Amino acid sequence: MHRRHPLLWKLALLQVCFCLVLVWLVWGWGMQVERSTYFLDEADRSVLAGYAAEAEHVAATRDAEAVERWRQALQRREHTWVGVLDEHLRSLGTQPLSAEDIGHLTFMRKLSWPMSKRLEDELPYVSIAFPEHPQNGRLVLQLPERLLPPGLTPWTHLFTHGVVPVLLALGLGLALYRHLVVPLTELRDRADALRAGDLAPLAGGSVARRRDELGELARAYEHMAERLRQSLHQQRQLLRTLSHEIRTPLARLKIASESGLSQQDLERRLGREIEEMQRLVDDSLNLAWLDAEKPRLLAENLVVASVWEALAQDAHFESGWPLEALICELGSDCEVHVHLDSFAQALENVLRNAIRHSPEQGIIRLSGERVGDDWLLTVEDSGPGVAEADLERIFEPFLRLDGAPGTGFGLGLSIARRAIELQGGQLWASRGERGLRMNLRLPAANV
Repeated sequence: MHRRHPLLWKLALLQVCFCLVLVWLVWGWGMQVERSTYFLDEADRSVLAGYAAEAEHVAATRDAEAVERWRQALQRREHTWVGVLDEHLRSLGTQPLSAEDIGHLTFMRKLSWPMSKRLEDELPYVSIAFPEHPQNGRLVLQLPERLLPPGLTPWTHLFTHGVVPVLLALGLGLALYRHLVVPLTELRDRADALRAGDLAPLAGGSVARRRDELGELARAYEHMAERLRQSLHQQRQLLRTLSHEIRTPLARLKIASESGLSQQDLERRLGREIEEMQRLVDDSLNLAWLDAEKPRLLAENLVVASVWEALAQDAHFESGWPLEALICELGSDCEVHVHLDSFAQALENVLRNAIRHSPEQGIIRLSGERVGDDWLLTVEDSGPGVAEADLERIFEPFLRLDGAPGTGFGLGLSIARRAIELQGGQLWASRGERGLRMNLRLPAANV
């Protein structure tokens, strides 16, 4: 049988999602956290913007010496390089820019840009336009050490690239545990209970409702446990029935042996009781064999009317039932693909049951119709029928309904159903127009 392996796709999807989230954490969220540690906070931006406003106020006097004094005072205060430049990046103070200063201007940054030390551990240069008249100039300074953002610390790096991925991996492990180990643990507990003799159905049934391999395993387990329950029930029922049915004829034989019967009468009684016990043992063993072994039966094409004719002759000889009362409405075109002996035994058991429950003037009728690739056969008797609630119960082994005629053991219909099911067919009962109707669905003959 072709399997889609849903559990494989679930696990693959879970791992793909884990990898995508992990990549996002490392390259997305982790890098975002890392970049956010390199930006100036609002307070530091306000300080630098205030310096730019002071520089603009001093530059508005057009006094180069005053600009120079303010620039040097700011350098001493912040312990860094400061420049007040016009729109052409020329110094507004008395101190001209050196070649080295001009080189630093190439790498100026705005306040909104990330700030970090360069590879040679040099602090970045920040350019701040005059707030009121940006076209008149700007303040350029090497960022003071105290304002430099801390950047990504080892602890932050450990958290973003260590702790969070570990927690994500633990989450993946927990998801796998809940999805795989929890149902397996439940199945293991049920297996231990089964080993201890507890054959109760699978508790909860949550595992059995899953649409993956674990659900199939749970359903297979439940089917196995159900088969064990049925087997044990049938074994116990078989032992009780055999114990009762064999003890009773033995008791009658003991009474007969002590009653002073003649040798001839005693032999007849002995033969009848032994025949009944032999039939009980044969039917019980046959049912047990069909249930336990489930043999593979070799099928062949059979004409149902021919099999019915042979069975009707045997029934007429054994029970004296008139042949004209055993009506077959099937033609030679009704061919089924079944095992001859098993099908004949099943049909014979159905026929015997119909004869047993029909009145003396009753009619037993076999009819059928083609339904797709199957033949639907019906055997209807003229008996009192069976109550709707008992239509399924009559197939239970050793069950005899109250008031049922005859001295059977309640195995005939059970054996018939097992034999039909082993050939891919179905046998069920329904209420007919005159009495009980037995329905047999069997595969049609190969063309």
